[in-house]
Amino acid sequence: MSQLRNALADYLTLRRALGYKMDKADRLLGQFVTFAEDRGEAHVRTETALAWAILPAGAAAIWTSRRLGEVRLFARHLRTLDQTSEVPPTDLLPAQTRRATPYLYGPPEIAALMQATAILRGPHVQATYRTLIGLLAVTGMRIGEAIGLDQGDFDAGSGMVTIRHGKFDKARALPLHPTTVAALQDYLRRDDRPRPAGMTPLLISSRGKRLRYGTVHGVFHKLLQHCGIAPRSAACRPRIHDLRHSFAVSTIEGDYRTGAPSSRLAVLSTYLGHTEPGNTYWYLSGAPELMGLAGYRLERHLAGDA
Repeated sequence: MSQLRNALADYLTLRRALGYKMDKADRLLGQFVTFAEDRGEAHVRTETALAWAILPAGAAAIWTSRRLGEVRLFARHLRTLDQTSEVPPTDLLPAQTRRATPYLYGPPEIAALMQATAILRGPHVQATYRTLIGLLAVTGMRIGEAIGLDQGDFDAGSGMVTIRHGKFDKARALPLHPTTVAALQDYLRRDDRPRPAGMTPLLISSRGKRLRYGTVHGVFHKLLQHCGIAPRSAACRPRIHDLRHSFAVSTIEGDYRTGAPSSRLAVLSTYLGHTEPGNTYWYLSGAPELMGLAGYRLERHLAGDA
C-alpha cells in the first residue's frame, strides 16, 4: 500500500478505537486517497482535496462540504505526524447543514411499495424486502438499525425487538404490534430462508449475509420507480429514511387528534432513539399537517376550549 493509504488505515483504526463507526468516512477517504494516488501524491494537498471534493460537477454544496470536511479531519490527524500535509482551510466550501423536507408516505404508498417487491428476483428476496419495509413503517427505526438486527434480537414471546447498537451506540427495546410479531415469525419460518452457521441476521440476503446499506437503497429506489412515487419538489424527495419520518408524524398526528400530544411525546422520543425530546419536536416543523393541528389546538386553548 502507498504511504497515504497506510496513513488512512492507521487513522481509521484510531478513530474506531475511540468509538466512531467511520463507515462513510472509510468510503469517502478511500476514494480521496485513490484520487491523490492517481496524481502521484503521498501527502494531503489542499488543491487536490478541493479538486476531489467538488466532484461530480454540479454536486450540492452540502455534499461537497461534507467531502472536504472528511479530508480536513484526516489532514489534521496527519499534520500532527507529518508537517508536509496541508489542512484545507475551514472557509473552503462552507455549507450550512439543512434537513431534507420529509416525504410523508401514506398507507396506500407503503402498501404499494410492499406489493412492488414482487418485481424482485426470487421469493426469499421479495419476502425480505417486504418485511424490511413493513418493519420500518411500523417501528420508525433507522435503516441501519433494522439491517443490524440479529435473529436473537427478536423475542416473539414478549413481542419485543431489541436494537443493541443504535445511534451513539445506544440500545433500546421496542414493543411490537401482534401483527408485526406474526409477520416476523412467518418470515423466519420460510423454507427458503438461508441458515448459515453462527449469528444469523434477522433480515438476511439470499446468500445468507446481512443486507448492505447501499444495496438496500438501490432496491428501494427501484421500488419507488415501479410505484411511480416521485419527488414532490426539489427539496422533498422520497427516501427510505422517510418511512421513519412518516411513522413519527403519523404517531404525533394521532396524539393531536385524540387531544393528548404531550403525554406521549417523551415515549415516542425514547421509542425513536432520540437523545432528547427536542429532536422529536422537529417533526412539528417538518410536516405542515402537524403545524396545522398544533395551530388549531393553540387556538382552542386561547379560546378557553381546551
